[in-house]
Amino acid sequence: MSTQGKIGLILGSAIAPEDIAGAATQAEDSGFDEIWLAEDYFFTGGISGASVVLGATSEITVGLGVVSAVARHPSVLAMELATLSRSSPRRLIAGVGLGVPAWVRQMGLHPRSPLQAVRECVTAVKSLLGGDTLDRHGGLFDFDNVKLTFPETGPPMPVRLGVSGPNMLRLGGEIADGTILSVCSSLRYVEWAAERIDEGREIAGRTDPHPITVFALYAVDEDGQVARDSARASLAFYRQHGPNALTDVYGISDELQVLIDQGGYAAVRDGMPDQWVADLTVAGTPAECAAKIRALLAGGADSVALAPLATDRLSEIIDLTASEVLPLV
Repeated sequence: MSTQGKIGLILGSAIAPEDIAGAATQAEDSGFDEIWLAEDYFFTGGISGASVVLGATSEITVGLGVVSAVARHPSVLAMELATLSRSSPRRLIAGVGLGVPAWVRQMGLHPRSPLQAVRECVTAVKSLLGGDTLDRHGGLFDFDNVKLTFPETGPPMPVRLGVSGPNMLRLGGEIADGTILSVCSSLRYVEWAAERIDEGREIAGRTDPHPITVFALYAVDEDGQVARDSARASLAFYRQHGPNALTDVYGISDELQVLIDQGGYAAVRDGMPDQWVADLTVAGTPAECAAKIRALLAGGADSVALAPLATDRLSEIIDLTASEVLPLV
């Protein structure tokens, strides 16, 4: 563990399910503090993936980052989380958000009010995990005397929000136990997000800890340019869908939209300035990557979770990170 904060590894999505257990064991043995399971639709299940990781490891913290508030009814989500929590006490962090809007729309689940959906889901899940009986009607989710047979028995599992916009960040400060920030977060955005979270915490009168985890696209290579080229392609994939709060705060939304209008993904990949790659990813030589992680931790992140881009070299990347990056953070 870094003296400044925690370093995590993100598994899931582009990583085949059969490779998750081995990668998790290697990550725990290599000194990572956390393993995060992405639930990107329609790749690898986050809850089932977390179950695999918890079974393959013994002590490392496992995070869900993140499951959609609308893909499962909150009572079903609470049931799944309670099962994992009771099976592996004190090891799980639950991350909940709306989910990527395009994927949510593919399932016909995009709510009329995303803010209401996330609020209702998170408050219901926390109540059910605590053993409450819910009898609520008239919202986005109905509960007819729902109570978990096996609620949590130990310390409450942290439920964090994986969100990006100002209103959602304030909501997280109000109702959640921490926040997960998306890949492509600039240092400026991390600082801005922390301010919005604090606004929500002030509204709710909360003074308890509120850890912030920053997800980061991660490419490391002894040849820094090889790593940056890989990160450029992945950054373009994420940014081809248009501006959002992350690009607004970083100040590139207009320039990004021009590139998208010129030719979509290819134009974004080939036309983006090198500075975008430097500021919006963790990519380069081991020393360069360590410096970027240190900057995020110093800028307000309590942990940085790395999403390896070279998934075909996952074992090699874990070893290289453990031997040459983590010691420098």
